[in-house]
Amino acid sequence: MLLAASFPDVEIPALAWVAFIPVLIGLEIEKQKYLAPFLTGWLFGTLFFFFTCWWLTFAPITYAGFPVIPTYLLLLGACAAAGIFSGLFGIVYATARRALGLPALLAAPFIWTAFEFARYWITGNNWNAVGYSQAFNPGLIQNASVGGVYLTGFTVVLSSTLAVFVIETVKRMRKEEREVPKPAIAGALVLLAVTGGLLVIPGIELSVRAERPIVSEMIAVQPNVPMAGLDLSKWRALRKRQTDLAEAKLDAIDERERPVTVVLPESPMNFQYALDPEFRSFIDGFAKRNDVSVLFNSAEPDPSRERGFFNSAVLVGPNGGMVKQYDKIHLLPFGEFVPLPEFAQELIPPMVGRFTHGQEYDLFDLGGAKAGVMICFESHFGSLSAEYARQGADVLIEMTNDGYLGPTPVLRQHLANTVFRAVETRRQVLRVTNVGITANIDERGVIADTAEPYSEAVRHWPVRTHGGSLTVYAAYGDWFAILCLLLAAALFGYSVSKLRRAPANESAAGLL
Repeated sequence: MLLAASFPDVEIPALAWVAFIPVLIGLEIEKQKYLAPFLTGWLFGTLFFFFTCWWLTFAPITYAGFPVIPTYLLLLGACAAAGIFSGLFGIVYATARRALGLPALLAAPFIWTAFEFARYWITGNNWNAVGYSQAFNPGLIQNASVGGVYLTGFTVVLSSTLAVFVIETVKRMRKEEREVPKPAIAGALVLLAVTGGLLVIPGIELSVRAERPIVSEMIAVQPNVPMAGLDLSKWRALRKRQTDLAEAKLDAIDERERPVTVVLPESPMNFQYALDPEFRSFIDGFAKRNDVSVLFNSAEPDPSRERGFFNSAVLVGPNGGMVKQYDKIHLLPFGEFVPLPEFAQELIPPMVGRFTHGQEYDLFDLGGAKAGVMICFESHFGSLSAEYARQGADVLIEMTNDGYLGPTPVLRQHLANTVFRAVETRRQVLRVTNVGITANIDERGVIADTAEPYSEAVRHWPVRTHGGSLTVYAAYGDWFAILCLLLAAALFGYSVSKLRRAPANESAAGLL
């Protein structure tokens, strides 16, 4: 409950720094057993995911008419499956603790990070990893530029580990009626210094950075398109409303000295630039009339399969006509594709449509600044934004629509993902959404000029060049998480080997 409360909607980030104290103490109690540590970790993970991801029930209940209780039971099953990874954390930690004694407690942050990364590696989803709880505290997340959201989460877990290490050391010394040894005090101080260093040092680079030059401007439209009830007349009226909002903002610009790009978000309007001549004429006319480029979400044909489509971002130039197209690489499982063998895919239709995975990391030229686009769920993938940075992106643009999930905590939880993509790459992120939260996020993760959720809004932002320098994370990706995974595997193997060599001293009852 402490960890869940550190995330939106309760959103008290400080609670995450102590949330693992009860977990680790619980595992201390159960460390001599085999099944109980797994159940301890599994229960922790299952309840955490359930209380932070309950919003997944909104769409099936609201739009598909699913019964409430069965829907929540299905969610509980999904959360129980995700909780397996925290259960495995419990097993590995307890095994190391049993084999190596109190020093193994210090391995807890490495083991937790290893299984957070394993969850992402195996399922393709790492929603609400511990580090995301700190997304709205810029001063505490700068280490993401070195090790990504995993290093931030590691630091958070390390805080609880330090507290439990001190508690267990003092308990042992009192039990043995002797003073706390100096090595234990030194170890605690080292951990404290490491925690502080992980928070402070990565942010020092920002103090010497020069202001990046502005080369173009962007108009971001948050149109608040409803999720249902659109017929053709309403569809066209809402489409025109988006361009009217953009034109009003363009008219308010006194003198246009730089190129301007109007960005429309992902939405339920399902534009099809290549296949819809009427829409193509509409958007080309808007671009020519206002001398702007237009970036929008569109379902574009996949010539490799019959009636196949990409979920794409399309850029139309000031003279009309497509300039560039990016096809979404990371599709939403069960929403945009079914992650099952080909023979089984026809049995389960995806909720939105059966799209084709994109393959190319296409960049868009926005008046001299190169932009990489993340479409909705893609802001969850640090690997994508890091690849954009390696390809030379100056800025990142997110186009998203969270409207199907309602006015729930998902709006800020999704925003938290995007904040980390800015810090990890040290790139400005311009976030354009259908229902919110539209925002301008700088390279430190500071959020500015947000638009209220579920309202019409237009924002005017500068687009800056970057210079091409790469952070450690952008250059080497999830190196820290992979290192934790390797260390956890080695620690588990060594601990099991040591326990096998030791005399058997556990009864059958001890297995539970």
